[in-house]
Amino acid sequence: MTKTVAALIWFAGLVGWYIIRRPSERKARKMGVSRSLLDWREWVLLASAASGLFLIPAAYVLTGFPESLDRPFIPAIGWLALLPLGGALWLFRRSHVDLGRNWSVTLKVREHHVLVKTGVYRLVRHPMYSSFFLLGLSQMLLLPNWLAGASGLIGAGLLFVFRVFREERMMLESFGDEYRSYMAGTKRIIPWII
Repeated sequence: MTKTVAALIWFAGLVGWYIIRRPSERKARKMGVSRSLLDWREWVLLASAASGLFLIPAAYVLTGFPESLDRPFIPAIGWLALLPLGGALWLFRRSHVDLGRNWSVTLKVREHHVLVKTGVYRLVRHPMYSSFFLLGLSQMLLLPNWLAGASGLIGAGLLFVFRVFREERMMLESFGDEYRSYMAGTKRIIPWII
């Protein structure tokens, strides 16, 4: 594997991510919303995740900036990145499929929203965040630059840390004891661990 091939694989991962997300975005526009927590905090967190997972690495791939933060490219590490990238895309797709009409890019409760506890949601409460962390890990392994590589994990981490408690509070307010019981039987992002 070369540095160019690694960059192309990173880009292919983004294209795959978009292909997975697009149908859910189109369906979501047609669904009514009973509660939304869309505010400036939500926009800032989404922007930080997008910057870390897409904008900063894209700028690096296209321009090589900041070259001063480059690290040696090791082909074996590039090949290793295929594992978390494949896992990220699979988990991202599975999350969308399992959520179905309940999905939203922002913190929203849909009309006729049901608590999904099947599929990957029977193992973790927030598999989409898990997929973002896997995507960030693959980015770090594929892009040999300390800023561009690590920015995905930082963006995903900021989104998770500053959003998950708010999201869970919204779910508790919407589903009460059913969500409380679900929380007791699942971990947030890594089955049986975290």
